[in-house]
Amino acid sequence: MNPQIGFLLNKTLESLRVSNLDLAELYLKQAMRIESNNPHVYRLLGVLSTNRKKYPEALDYFNKSLKFLPKNSLALCNLGNVFYDLKNYEKALDIYDKSIKLDPNFEEVWSNRGNVLFEMNRYEEALVNYDKAINLKPSYADAWSNKGNTIRQLGLPEDSIIYYDRALSLKPDHHEAAWNKSLALLLLGDYQHGLPLYESRWRSKSISEIAEKRSFDKPTWLGMESLNGKTILLYGEQGLGDFIQFCRYAKLVADLGAKVILEVPQSLAIVLTDLAGVSELVIKGQELPPFDFCCPLLSLPLAFNTNVASIPAENAYIASDSNKVSEWGSKLGPKTKKRVGLVWSSISSFQHDSKRSLLLSDFVKALPTEGYEYICLQKEIKDCDKEFFREYKNIQYYGDQLNDFSDTAALIECVDLVISSCTSVPHLSAAMGKETWVIVPYVPDWRWLLDREDSPWYPSVKLYRQSAINDWSGVLERVRKDLAGTLLG
Repeated sequence: MNPQIGFLLNKTLESLRVSNLDLAELYLKQAMRIESNNPHVYRLLGVLSTNRKKYPEALDYFNKSLKFLPKNSLALCNLGNVFYDLKNYEKALDIYDKSIKLDPNFEEVWSNRGNVLFEMNRYEEALVNYDKAINLKPSYADAWSNKGNTIRQLGLPEDSIIYYDRALSLKPDHHEAAWNKSLALLLLGDYQHGLPLYESRWRSKSISEIAEKRSFDKPTWLGMESLNGKTILLYGEQGLGDFIQFCRYAKLVADLGAKVILEVPQSLAIVLTDLAGVSELVIKGQELPPFDFCCPLLSLPLAFNTNVASIPAENAYIASDSNKVSEWGSKLGPKTKKRVGLVWSSISSFQHDSKRSLLLSDFVKALPTEGYEYICLQKEIKDCDKEFFREYKNIQYYGDQLNDFSDTAALIECVDLVISSCTSVPHLSAAMGKETWVIVPYVPDWRWLLDREDSPWYPSVKLYRQSAINDWSGVLERVRKDLAGTLLG
């Protein structure tokens, strides 16, 4: 290989390792000027494009590289990564298998193959692949961390911590392992150790899938400085449900003597107008007033040294608009039966949404056909549910009239009970103090903890948990039985 090309490729790899994509591109452009058809340059251009999520471009570069070097297991592994990112898991598996056939001792492709099997919920098979990678390279921190994720998804968060710690011992700055360890600790209710570690999310590459990292020229407040006479900006970073859950801390911040500015998404602006503790509400995208400190909402539990026993769990901290409640009451008409608000899925792009969302054709198995009036609280219906929904006549739908969460809140006020999968709606319902039944997967989000039917975050919530991975049948049967019992009662 041309020495200049070799030098530029090494500099490219260094830049990619620290996620300096612009610098990596400069090195690769220099290499292309020296040798325009170098397969190794093509491969790294593909890696660069993958990091930028320019997948058609990445596929083109990898295919060009493989045209020159068809038996390059590394290029095949990189190609498989594109299909993994595109969630074409069967295609990714096929390409990884070809890479392994060429080089059975290539530890990275075994770990990546494990990642695909993990996403396909084939956890036991994933573990075999991670173990293969670890046997080939015992110092492979990523494989140890990925194994920890799999153990956690098998319902063993305490055991998963062993593997995260192993990854961190090998690579102390393994931020993915640190963040995932925090999720395991929080799921176990160990907020003392989990909340400080949860701050490692900002250094995790995968945080971009669930959170928006913001940069301000003011210090982040985490409970150390006095706020008396100061102005602080509180802002959301993750989903709408997270915003609803953690905006309760605004009152505690104000009680420290601070003027609280709350930046809110447009869809929550009206429903949070009278949130206790907030001095000024700013819609996201509008110009922010001056402030002395800032804090993302999900860092407030740490700032207040929260533990499970000290969660600020007022029965209701969000109120509906009485005028809108009257309007929705008129739309629904005279009440002749108990009304149940329903949510079975979301339109979220959240990576693991399939673990918490149900098909409507399955969800209705929880609903007695007589005795209740069912109201859909979802604004949108997934394509996979539309045909069944058109044929199923037992659920009223008002999604096109739900302009924002103030309408959803008013509609919630008009029902007696909300039954929902883990989306933003049950957070709103529970924050209003409405009786809410939440159905959660075998390994739920950390906020729902383990092995309990209640939630320390919401006094009005009752949890219905899967007793086995991917098995909703038992959950739905328990909901149906409790609904029948409630009707009889």
